[in-house]
Amino acid sequence: MLVSVNYRTGFEGWAHIAGAPANRGLLDQSAALRWVQDNIAVFGGDPSNVTVCGQSAGAGSVAALLSMPTSAGLFRRAIAQSVPSTFFSTGLAEAVSTTIAAELGVRANAAELAGFSPHALVKATGSIIQQMPEFVESWGPMALTPTPFSPVVDGDVLPQAPWRALADGAARGIDLLVGHTRDEYRLMNTRRNDEITDQDVDATLERLAPASNYRVAYPEYTSAQLYELVNADWLFRMPSLHLADAEHAGGGRVWNYELCWSFNRDEGASHCLDFLLVFGTLSLDDIRNHPSRHPDATDEYLGLSRQMRTEWVDFATTGDPGWTPYDLDTRPTRVYAADPITQPYPEERSRGLWHQHQFDTMDLRRTT
Repeated sequence: MLVSVNYRTGFEGWAHIAGAPANRGLLDQSAALRWVQDNIAVFGGDPSNVTVCGQSAGAGSVAALLSMPTSAGLFRRAIAQSVPSTFFSTGLAEAVSTTIAAELGVRANAAELAGFSPHALVKATGSIIQQMPEFVESWGPMALTPTPFSPVVDGDVLPQAPWRALADGAARGIDLLVGHTRDEYRLMNTRRNDEITDQDVDATLERLAPASNYRVAYPEYTSAQLYELVNADWLFRMPSLHLADAEHAGGGRVWNYELCWSFNRDEGASHCLDFLLVFGTLSLDDIRNHPSRHPDATDEYLGLSRQMRTEWVDFATTGDPGWTPYDLDTRPTRVYAADPITQPYPEERSRGLWHQHQFDTMDLRRTT
């Protein structure tokens, strides 16, 4: 049985507003999970065997739910596909909300914002999204991402960032399936058609991975490839892997995966492709009509989609997707290629570069 839920997104769900609860999007999700506990048996479901599943921002929500004391007992298993690195301090969240509210000529409090329509809030947010790169010196690297909103580590709804919380055992009794795609940043890369210089790479490395020597680890990569890789590692690949590490350190059971299959050369194994495979919603015509499609992509898609969906359902049903659980010795990883295999984690070079990094709450770098 599958239950999908709506929750507040954008400014209404995630902006830090004085006089309003923080993390309203997470509170909506918790309310939906409590509804499931109270009512799902009537529909033939089992409230003792609930699995939460989310991708991208949804994976960030799943990671947050795993960390929240108020979510204890609401689900038994969790699937997090492409966990983002962006969890905000209250100071950073307040700076973002203040800037968006200023577009409307008001302060970021419930009383002054109450008179504005949802459309006005979306429009003001869209205006700031276009300006976000200008705030990188104060907001940090989150200003280079597609959204100004993330869960807020407010000390109440969300006491800690998920990596710290899980390592401390917050989700010890919950089974976790977590992973990422190989080419996480391909579709988000607004500079795919630009010339990327060594200086561009240096600036990116300084912002995202100042202690990592990517050029030594990836000597065969061009500047454009390094630019895309470090963004993928920082934003999704390494946060997802570190969540697996944290859950394992905290005593929980973990299964790790990476999607390496793609149906075309241009997009690769891109962000969002894994959930299209799990739900089987990628159109066969979209594959056939893509100008750079791989010759056997249509047949491969049907088989791989069926297998991923089966393994996701097996995990939700029994707690075992069918491959070796994650450990720190061999790091077993389900690699979804045309012929899926289980092997040691395939992105070992990147893992080594980020081994000492601690993903945690992102804070305001300086006042504007």
